Amino acid sequence: MGRLWRREGVRLAALVAAGALLGWPFAAVPTGIAVGLAACLAFHLRQLHALHQWLTHRPQEEPPAASGLWGELFDRLYRYQKSQRLTQQRLRATLQRIQESSEAMRDSVVMLDRHGDLEWWNSAAEQMLGFQPQQDRGQHITNLLRDPRFVDYFHGRDYREPLTLASPIDESRILQFQITLYGDDERLVMARDITRLHRLEQMRRDFVANVSHELRTPLTVLAGYLETYTDMADALPSRLGRGLSSMQAQTERMQNLVDDLLLLSRLEIDRGGRHDGPVDMAALLEAVRRDAEALSGGHHVISVEDTATGALVGNEKEIRSALSNLAFNAVRYSGDGCHIVLRWRPQGDGACLEVQDDGEGIDPVHLPRLTERFYRVDKGRSTATGGTGLGLAIVKHVLLRHDARLEIDSRPGRGATFRCVFPVTRLVDNQIPPASQAVDVS
Repeated sequence: MGRLWRREGVRLAALVAAGALLGWPFAAVPTGIAVGLAACLAFHLRQLHALHQWLTHRPQEEPPAASGLWGELFDRLYRYQKSQRLTQQRLRATLQRIQESSEAMRDSVVMLDRHGDLEWWNSAAEQMLGFQPQQDRGQHITNLLRDPRFVDYFHGRDYREPLTLASPIDESRILQFQITLYGDDERLVMARDITRLHRLEQMRRDFVANVSHELRTPLTVLAGYLETYTDMADALPSRLGRGLSSMQAQTERMQNLVDDLLLLSRLEIDRGGRHDGPVDMAALLEAVRRDAEALSGGHHVISVEDTATGALVGNEKEIRSALSNLAFNAVRYSGDGCHIVLRWRPQGDGACLEVQDDGEGIDPVHLPRLTERFYRVDKGRSTATGGTGLGLAIVKHVLLRHDARLEIDSRPGRGATFRCVFPVTRLVDNQIPPASQAVDVS
């Protein structure tokens, strides 16, 4: 490249010298130099015109023939254009394969721009969501999917959990929506048909609810007769008396299990919200503390810490059920002599309800499964303590109905903390002090 520039410099100097020589006999050396520079300028303007014509009218053809620096410039531009065309062809081929694979999917795939407008979708989206290529391209997705739950989900930008809704064109068809952010704040919306799974889940819920309801009556009768016979235990042989006591304990345990199953079924079926109101957290914490102390029988130290002002908006019975389950679990599994704290404190913009103990703790490998029905860390110990294995599942469903989430922190030998985190929208008048005023419980 340096050689080409030197050649151009020599050419310019030659033209200037030739112009000066031509003008010298006429005593017009400056005019001759100007003529030489004009010839050089004309040459470059001619090459620039050729470049413009090539790029404007025939960029796919070979570049104009030229020598020197202009020839090198034409060649480099041509090679660059050729590499760009190859890159574009590869990108088009890749995009074509992506579109073909998306077309082959049974799930709906919808691509949105950064404003939420429809850019592209596969044929499954037309069948599930009713999109029409001639009319809907460029429309905002909330103009077509108008369910308030989807609108809130879309604008909430919290896509960690999928959203389940009926199809906008067929209410008997149940879809699960999942949104993914990518690129420059663009979105990929996927919708999966889960109608069959939804029906199976509904059948499971109905079966559990019906069986639990049918079991309640015979268990009540059985418990009544056992209680009557137990009152006469003094007149019975000791072995028969021990048998009656064991039968009564197991019957009570079955009644608790049936009650928990019925509660879970109601929480799953009922969408809630009808009985929501301000909950006096101080009174609730004190009531649960007394119940936990009665269950403990003096084997634990149970205290209350209330550092959050304002009330929680929700169903008081459900919130009490969730807190009671957490407190009773702490009593059952933390071990004698442990300190249990029931705490209501600020958490970020919202607040959280905590149950903390300094007991044996839980191995982190069990934490992801603790809220599953009947999952037990230690099956033998859980059975001995009389738990049903449904407490944390109930807590999870209660929190979901209150827009909250459950966080669990625990290590073996370092106790456990079960934290129910409520958003600011669930607090009356947002009367929560700044996080800097919260009590440090780490």
